[in-house]
Amino acid sequence: MAASLRLETPSEFPSFPFTPYDIQLDLMKALYCAIEERKVAVIESPTGTGKTLSLLVGALSWLSDENERAKKGKLIEIEGSIAKGKDPDWVLEQTLQRMKRELEDAEREFQERLEKARKREEQIRRMETTRAAKRQDDDDTIDEEAFLPEDDEPRPSDEENISPEVRELMKKLVASRTKDPAITNDDPTCTKIFYASRTHTQLSQLKIELLKTKHTNTRMVPLGSRKNLCINETVRKQTDLDEACRELQGEKKGKRCPHLPPLDEEAKMLDLRDSILATPKDIEDLHTTGEMMHTCPYFGSRKAIPQAEIVTLPYNLLLHKSARESLGIDLTNHIVIIDEAHNLIDTILSVHSVTLSSQVLSLCLSQIKIYFGRFKTRLTSQHVVHLKRLLSFMTSLAQLCQDHRGKKAKDDIFTVGHLVSQLGSKNEGINLLEIEKYLKSSRIARKISGYCEKVEAKEAAKGKQNPHGKMVRSALTAAPPLHAVEAFILALTGASEDGRVTISTIGDTVQLKYQLLNPAPHFKEVVDSARCVVLAGGTMSPIPELRGQLFSYLPDGQFTVFTCGHIVPDSNLLTLVVGKGPGGGEMDLKMGTRDNKPLLEEVGRAIFNIINLVPDGMVVFFPSYGYLTAAKGAWQACGLMDKFQLKKKIFFEPQDNNEVEEVLRNYASAIRAQQDGTKGGAIMMAVVGARLSEGLNFTDDLARAVILVGLPFANLGSAELKERMRYVNELEKRSAVSRAPGTKDAGTELYENLAMKAVNQSIGRAIRHRNDWAALIFLDVRYGSTRIRRKLPAWLGKDIVVAQTFGQAVKELGAFYRGKRASAT
Repeated sequence: MAASLRLETPSEFPSFPFTPYDIQLDLMKALYCAIEERKVAVIESPTGTGKTLSLLVGALSWLSDENERAKKGKLIEIEGSIAKGKDPDWVLEQTLQRMKRELEDAEREFQERLEKARKREEQIRRMETTRAAKRQDDDDTIDEEAFLPEDDEPRPSDEENISPEVRELMKKLVASRTKDPAITNDDPTCTKIFYASRTHTQLSQLKIELLKTKHTNTRMVPLGSRKNLCINETVRKQTDLDEACRELQGEKKGKRCPHLPPLDEEAKMLDLRDSILATPKDIEDLHTTGEMMHTCPYFGSRKAIPQAEIVTLPYNLLLHKSARESLGIDLTNHIVIIDEAHNLIDTILSVHSVTLSSQVLSLCLSQIKIYFGRFKTRLTSQHVVHLKRLLSFMTSLAQLCQDHRGKKAKDDIFTVGHLVSQLGSKNEGINLLEIEKYLKSSRIARKISGYCEKVEAKEAAKGKQNPHGKMVRSALTAAPPLHAVEAFILALTGASEDGRVTISTIGDTVQLKYQLLNPAPHFKEVVDSARCVVLAGGTMSPIPELRGQLFSYLPDGQFTVFTCGHIVPDSNLLTLVVGKGPGGGEMDLKMGTRDNKPLLEEVGRAIFNIINLVPDGMVVFFPSYGYLTAAKGAWQACGLMDKFQLKKKIFFEPQDNNEVEEVLRNYASAIRAQQDGTKGGAIMMAVVGARLSEGLNFTDDLARAVILVGLPFANLGSAELKERMRYVNELEKRSAVSRAPGTKDAGTELYENLAMKAVNQSIGRAIRHRNDWAALIFLDVRYGSTRIRRKLPAWLGKDIVVAQTFGQAVKELGAFYRGKRASAT
């Protein structure tokens, strides 16, 4: 039966809104096959090739076929069960038909309910009026009961953590009061697509693409944080929004959040759930829907997850286990698609690396002592034991920081095991997992912080000075300080060889930083749970590094790669390596060359000559803000900057992200302006790895050339980079895999790959659609090496011109732009 139910990869995808290009069709086929065969797939499709639309249609086509297969499988199962009886054939046939009708009725009822939600949503939009939120004065007394630690079982008043058994009892109680069949009968969960990207802005594009297809009734729910979704204006003003929200989840003293329905009015939350599922929404739509229905969209979106077919969420909510658990996300047997996955390894390392400063550590110790002094006699012996262990561990950490400050030493780097051994004999047998579990289950971090804050506020109101108050006020952050300690302890519970702890002195502060070195175990949790994991991006190269660091444990048959070319014709793209300047000198722009003024002037003259050839806009990427500043100074001193301005208006990427949009608007206006009857032009001086190198489009006239000045290598003096390079070298030595021809040791390959991934993202800003065209120019002799060129995106093809002289480069560029002018007339 399993063989007969296997889904064959389709030859066409009717729900695609246009006639697909061959590469789009091939991508959808590769994706469909990977999902059906439960593989990990890496998909490389350049920006402008309809990657997002192809991913959506391919995945939703499989999902639709899977739903039909599930129905068929259910009927086969029913038929088999019926056949075991001894009833006549006509009885069996009638029973089977009744079962079919019941399945169809259940689906129809569900769709009808969603249709009612769509109509209700439209009605609410028409009738929406503003209303004032009621505010209640804070009580001056301190309710000390609220600050006692939680026991192992969560309290029923905390809606986020009600056990399934208790929730089921509550649901039955609600059902008995409301007689609502939608509550008494849970809708079945379904196979779903978890679609992750870096930002909500990028995820909003998914809704736009979805509405182009024939899957417009797909049930889609976006997930976000309380910061994104809270509609309680009073709570939104709080420093610690999460804690303010949790305080309003109970029903004591009538302080329950007005947007969170009482537990016996579950129907309101279910109405919001249905409205969320009724039409595809992005995070802003979800927020608006919650406001219109006066019901919390943060909790409403979580309630919609089981019945959603697409769940969109940012990276950080998918990649961190605790974030998945807090949202109630279970990836088991579902599809995971991670778009813009080129920085996946770095993102995993980042979200699992934790910093703890000596100031926060001292503050935590102070708060625990205040709390322990007040509640010691009211705590159970179990809580007392755990708190004493925590105090001992933190005191030893604080002493370690003090000793490091006293030595005035350089950075110290430890394995986790070595760090624990440095904390003294009292902590030798300490069980970090046990401490972390206690912190999580008791929620003691918020209890301690909340109590200390209340005490301080009360003392301040009476005009008294809390001896610890000044420290609490000055160092208290948005989240309870003890959360930083909790995160640090959680990081230390991983395998000792998978990370390092660095102790460094920065000014008057000693900083402890856990640096994750091995991303594989954390992502393996995702791979092991999901049916299929898809990593998609415009440039995923170098793929061998991705395979080695994340999926070395997977057999070859479970790992697949699909790489497609660009949809633009070869004549629309010129890729040029320029290793020599106009004066004939070699442009080898290594790290220390930003102080070499003659070399910077040679680079400036090369750019000036290119400006004379490039129409409209051009973007010049530098390795760092420091290099850009040095070049700017050198060109101003020798008069080159004035010559640039005569040809095109110059803009510089701002370091303040709030200024980026304005600079981009002015840049576009300058390109489209008319000067003496001639279309204007502009140059954007930008930085690799900064805001303009990722996620922004320089379409058409905004970039008829992209120039890469030098290679953006990271600082080799970084202790963290050295550790990471050392770690991958050790892995290589332990592995039985021989080094590929033409490659260096694993550490050097990692170092080069970090730079080339940033380069590949930068050059992807120019070609954005089939009819777009531009020249990609690499100003550095090192781009001429075979090893570096091999790490450029596959869509560039083999037609990379390595100019032997600057004159040859000018000739190639001149011919390219003359050809484009000729084709435009």
